[in-house]
Amino acid sequence: MKIEGLLAEKYIVLNLDLALKGQVIEKMVSIVADHAGVSNIGKLREDVLRREQEMSTGIGKSIALPHAKTDGVTEPVMAFATLRNEMNFDSIDNEPVRIVFLLATPEEMLAEHLKLLGRITRLAGREDIRQRLLLSSSPAAVIELFREEEKDFPQI
Repeated sequence: MKIEGLLAEKYIVLNLDLALKGQVIEKMVSIVADHAGVSNIGKLREDVLRREQEMSTGIGKSIALPHAKTDGVTEPVMAFATLRNEMNFDSIDNEPVRIVFLLATPEEMLAEHLKLLGRITRLAGREDIRQRLLLSSSPAAVIELFREEEKDFPQI
């Protein structure tokens, strides 16, 4: 399981123009509403928002990673967005966010969930990749970037 295998062009939004953290999370959840792996969009939304209340998913380096292990999905589900403007996401480094990943996995996929979180943070944590993501001109370019960067990574 690789990031590029979980993303599809319809789950990628570039230059999202929203002003509030809650709006971004709602948008990210709505992006995957028609995903075949989403069995209960309300439960997915509830679990992602609950996780965010426990601790901000602004992980630093301009990245937010709202996520949840949830019964609202039957398989791993991912969405990606860049933000038109920097946004306060209560990040651990107190820096604003411009890159957002949504990740949801079934409750029983804890190991895969943690591995995917690690892979996202390892890749997107690199300055060169963040810049390329922010400069991506299309969803296809985002997927190609992950395909290229993950080619030597083992499957999860």
